[in-house]
Amino acid sequence: MTDNNNRRKPNRAQGASHAQGAGRRTYPNAAGGPRVGRIERNVPKARQVSSDEEYNVKEEETYTGNSTLHAPHATLHRGSAYRAPTGPQRREGSPEPPDDGHLLAGRNPIREALRAGRPVEKLLVASGELSGAAQEIIGMAREAGAVVQKVDRSRLDALYPAHQGMLAYVAAVPYATLSDILAAADEKGEDPFLILLDGVTDPHNLGAIVRSAECAGAHGVVIPERRAAGLTPAAAKAAAGALNHMPIARVTNLNRAIEELKARNIWVIGTAMDGEDALSADLTGPVALVIGSEGEGISRLTLEKCDRTISLPMKGRIESLNASVAAGILMYEVVRARRH
Repeated sequence: MTDNNNRRKPNRAQGASHAQGAGRRTYPNAAGGPRVGRIERNVPKARQVSSDEEYNVKEEETYTGNSTLHAPHATLHRGSAYRAPTGPQRREGSPEPPDDGHLLAGRNPIREALRAGRPVEKLLVASGELSGAAQEIIGMAREAGAVVQKVDRSRLDALYPAHQGMLAYVAAVPYATLSDILAAADEKGEDPFLILLDGVTDPHNLGAIVRSAECAGAHGVVIPERRAAGLTPAAAKAAAGALNHMPIARVTNLNRAIEELKARNIWVIGTAMDGEDALSADLTGPVALVIGSEGEGISRLTLEKCDRTISLPMKGRIESLNASVAAGILMYEVVRARRH
């Protein structure tokens, strides 16, 4: 229990002295005796500013208080160092705030985006019991090919506080179709050159591959809807602007897309450790390169549908290259073959 007699309260006699202008108060210390403190009245008042430019002007003001941190008559500078940060503050180690152009928060904006046909990459839903409206949005997202993931509400709070239990990431650019890519090759009078990605889940690898494909003159990149990275802000950043020039097609079934390409007399070439040497292989004509995932490579069914497989010689002790690095080398092998 707390002893009310030991609470910190002003000494009545000293309080009267303070009212008369002495500027001193006493409080009981740990030993029970009086502790004396001084109140300064000449501390400069804060001033209001209307802009960063006005605030950052170094305006000197003199503080003559009895401070243990500053010598008497020390000069304090009021500038940007004294300004309190504005807006919600991000704790160290918490995720970076997402790009507002690729994030939708709340049920109505997400529902309307799905109705309008905007490509939604992923829908994050707060765990727990869901209402009928939420179930409707989840059904629309799944029908549109979006990944639906249930997460703790705290994760949504960290990304965007006013989420209403739902956050959606939309694609950085609109997707093309496989027919669009092939039509673009026909218009240029060139043999089709496509890059097919089977299970590449790292958005940075996806962006790097798109960047290399654009530089190598490929006509388009094809990715599956499921178990693959989409055109997220991270992929767009890694692509360094290539998404604005390289058509990206997202297909429901990659194996079905391969069958369509083969029906159009396009050679589908996969990458495998036991494939023929890519540095001496014939890569001329219409080509679709299939690049596998970072860890497992091309899936068995997809590999069986490829017309042939190629590999890069490994001279060191490590057995494989990063997916985006291998893709870039193979793309330029196609460029070299077409020159000859």
